Amino acid sequence: MRIGIDLGGTKIEAVAIDDDGVVRVRRRVPSPREDYGRTLTAVIDLVREIERDAGTRGTIGVGIPGTISPATGLVKNANSTWLNGRPLADDLPRLLERPVRFANDANCFALSEAVDGAAADADVVFGVIIGTGTGGGVVVHRRVVEGANSIAGEWGHNPMPAPRDGEWPGPSCYCGRTGCIETFLSGPALARDYQNAAGRILTASSIAARACEGDALASQVLARYEERLARALGSIINVLDPQVIVVGGGLSNIDRLYDAVPRLWAPYIFSDAVTTRFVRAAHGDSSGVRGAAWLWD
Repeated sequence: MRIGIDLGGTKIEAVAIDDDGVVRVRRRVPSPREDYGRTLTAVIDLVREIERDAGTRGTIGVGIPGTISPATGLVKNANSTWLNGRPLADDLPRLLERPVRFANDANCFALSEAVDGAAADADVVFGVIIGTGTGGGVVVHRRVVEGANSIAGEWGHNPMPAPRDGEWPGPSCYCGRTGCIETFLSGPALARDYQNAAGRILTASSIAARACEGDALASQVLARYEERLARALGSIINVLDPQVIVVGGGLSNIDRLYDAVPRLWAPYIFSDAVTTRFVRAAHGDSSGVRGAAWLWD
């Protein structure tokens, strides 16, 4: 039995899956925000509950909204800021009395889809999460690629390629730079672009709905978003050349992306033909926690 933990900013979710990927037990609790000690306790309690209900002990993988620094062994880059600088990779194995594997939550998402999801037939997979932020993960032959600095797949903090008028130096990003891909492609970025054009605020989902209904301004804003996404993914294809790019997060529910983006990315890709598939995640919001469990595949 494999146990996966998705250590999110608002919730901690845990599942136990069998060798066929079937979920045997699922549990979810609110995240104890700003409290590292209670976060450890919540994870331990979830594992104990799952193992009690399943009647067996399991391996444990944990997806976190950041990564474990190879330099210090501490959590870094987590938007759940109470985890940053903490020895999570030491504390959880000690408290659970067994090895625990850790990965960035976007890597877990990509792994889930590469093992038994929308990219299950692919050797090289790039997983994209576009929602509140813009994350990414790389999986090759069903193994997460973390990289020398544990930041492989962090495409959202590269500059937007081939910037157009008005895109450079671009909006400020929380990482301290400007013009990051995340500042153009996250859900809040899409909403901000519409607000700048229309003078009123709409959510990303409302913008997509209005575009579907034929609203000219919403369609224009969404078309600009699609072209930016095509540019950003073109650079990923040039470097990684994945068979599949699989998409999750709130903006993955915009149906027209899957037709528009592959039509638009060709000018930015150094190839005479592009066979990379651009698909929606099969497991939706469950991909992250499933991928954490598959860290022990």
